[in-house]
Formats: sequence, structure tokens, C-alpha cells
Amino acid sequence: MPTAPSPSQPDVGGAIATARGLVKTYGKGTTAVHALAGVDVDFARGEFTAIMGPSGSGKSTLMHCMAGLDTPTAGTVVVDGLTVSSMNQRNLTKLRRTQLGFIFQSFNLVPTLTAAENITLPLDIARKPVDTAHFDAVVAAVGLADRLKHRPSELSGGQQQRVACARALVSKPSIVFADEPTGNLDSVSSREVLSFLRASVDDLGQSVVMVTHDPVSASYAHRVLFLADGAIVAEITDPTPDAILEVLGSLNRKAAA
Repeated sequence: MPTAPSPSQPDVGGAIATARGLVKTYGKGTTAVHALAGVDVDFARGEFTAIMGPSGSGKSTLMHCMAGLDTPTAGTVVVDGLTVSSMNQRNLTKLRRTQLGFIFQSFNLVPTLTAAENITLPLDIARKPVDTAHFDAVVAAVGLADRLKHRPSELSGGQQQRVACARALVSKPSIVFADEPTGNLDSVSSREVLSFLRASVDDLGQSVVMVTHDPVSASYAHRVLFLADGAIVAEITDPTPDAILEVLGSLNRKAAA
């Protein structure tokens, strides 16, 4: 398993994303499922935040609502001064292309494109010029300078996910959302990707929100939020795997009581 880096204080300049009274309900009547039950949360600028909780706790739903991938039933989501929760689909699409970065468990690379072409794809779709200096900085940070002409089939799983990370950062998004980004990786590749995500925050000033079930992965973050039954029930800063396991154990004991 990967080991966690030493904690350090991020350069935080206020909240980059906030939610107030966030409710998400699926279904109606007696079959309704309340995935989020009035969540209030701030995600700090220039900080790496992990979201944890048991299956069905609402962690992925929270991230999807924050990222404009799902529409809340009630409440407000604001990202970098823009009210995401009231946007129409056209504006949400523009927002996702220009100001949000995404990293998923499945790498979602285009097999016929090279690594370099996959990285610049969001900019190409948005018809925005590539900042070559920033592109070079991101490529150097993920250690892919000698793999840019390779297609996904010629890359390892860890390299493919690092391409996906670079793609998420190349457009200089306000915030990056990562959903179980190391779920398909071995421990060595996981450490590479998590170290890069942490470095993107500490060295590049990026803001990252990651959903994970793994305490070691979460320990790379500056802060860990814990959800249960659609609500934030605990929070720790400068986390260690042991501290995270202790909180998860406490939540499991409460759920079983």
C-alpha cells in the first residue's frame, strides 16, 4: 500500500466551492431515498479535500451535485462565484468544459489519440488555445514527457490515469473533482497518482475534492469529511490512515447500535 506524505499547511484563500441546504431525493413517497439531507459545506481554495463514508452515505452524490453532474432537489451550490445549482444544461456544459476538471475511476481516454492529444482534448473541444508553458508544467509534474506520443494501449494503468489527471488540470480549472481515482490501480500506481494530486495542490495551487473509500488514499488530503445517511457527521484535518480508520470505526459502531 502507498504511504502518506508528511502533512503541510496549504495556502488557502477562502472557499472555492460551497453548498447550503443541499438536498437530493430519488423517488417519491414511501420509496423515496434521501441521498443528501440538507448538507452545508465549504471546500477551501488551494486545498485537497477527501470525502469518505459507507456505501449509500451520499459521498458521490455530494460530489456530483457540486460538479453540476447531478441536480439537487433543494439547496444551493456555488463554485468560484457561479451558482451551479440554478444553471441550465447549456451553461453547465460550458462550466464543465472551462472551469471544472474531472478524474474518474475509469480513465476515459480516447484510444485513437496520443497522450498529448488526450490531455489537450478539453481545450480542443472548447476551442481554446493551449497554454504551452502550463501544458509543459503539468506534463512534467505527472512525469509523462517521454510518453506524449504513446496511445493509451501503450501505457500502463498508472500512466493512463496520470494522463487523465493532466487532462483535468491543463485547462486551469477552478476545482478538480476526483471520484475513486485510484480504484483500478495497484499500490505503486496509486501512490504516483495521489502524490501528483497532492503536488498539484501544494505546488500548482489547484483545488481538489476526491471521493474515496480507502483510508490511505484519503490521508493524502489536507482534510477529510465523513458522510453518513446524507449528512456530514465528522471532519479531521492533517489526517493519518489510523486517525481515519478510528473515525470510520466509530461511525460503523454507531450505525450498528
